[in-house]
Amino acid sequence: MEQFSTMFLEFIASWGYFAIAILMAAENACIPIPSELILGFAGYLIFSGQLTFAGALTAGMVGGMAGSIFAYLVGHRGGRSFVDRYGHYFFIKKSHVDVAQNWFDRYGLKAVFFSRMLPVVRTFISLPAGFAHVDMKKFLALTFAGALPWTALILYAGMMLGESWKILTQIGHEASIAFVVVAALVIAVLYVRHRRKKNAQESIDAE
Repeated sequence: MEQFSTMFLEFIASWGYFAIAILMAAENACIPIPSELILGFAGYLIFSGQLTFAGALTAGMVGGMAGSIFAYLVGHRGGRSFVDRYGHYFFIKKSHVDVAQNWFDRYGLKAVFFSRMLPVVRTFISLPAGFAHVDMKKFLALTFAGALPWTALILYAGMMLGESWKILTQIGHEASIAFVVVAALVIAVLYVRHRRKKNAQESIDAE
């Protein structure tokens, strides 16, 4: 894996935004390339002045969305049997697909959003969404909404860590879980505030 990591880093260093887009597309198409490696190093390149945050974020999102659409279409058209039969040729582990399937079965469309910030599941959730023939527009909206904060966060973290960016590859899983917890709490607080405001307005209107 170390050899491949070095190759990916050299690719990004040489080709910049194009390489970020290609590798993020591959990662979201279920090829096991850690996004912490891609985006963390991209963050370092932002820190060193070789890339811009906006450019790297755009490249990461374009690639991530392209890869997610590809995985969704594979699941939609090929089904679970196709993935189980041929997935190992593309380093897709059945156990990883099972984890994503369990998440989707339990949480439905919400899993498409939240799982984009979780280890393993974020890469494979597009497949069960495709298996279930989820509406494409809803899939794209939830994928974008879930992937954007994660992509921005890892880029920013890599930028802030500078030459110590490789820490992200060691704590990436723990950081993603913490991020999901924080995001869920923020959403819950905003929802409660919205409900209170709405109830208060309804009470005023009723008077």
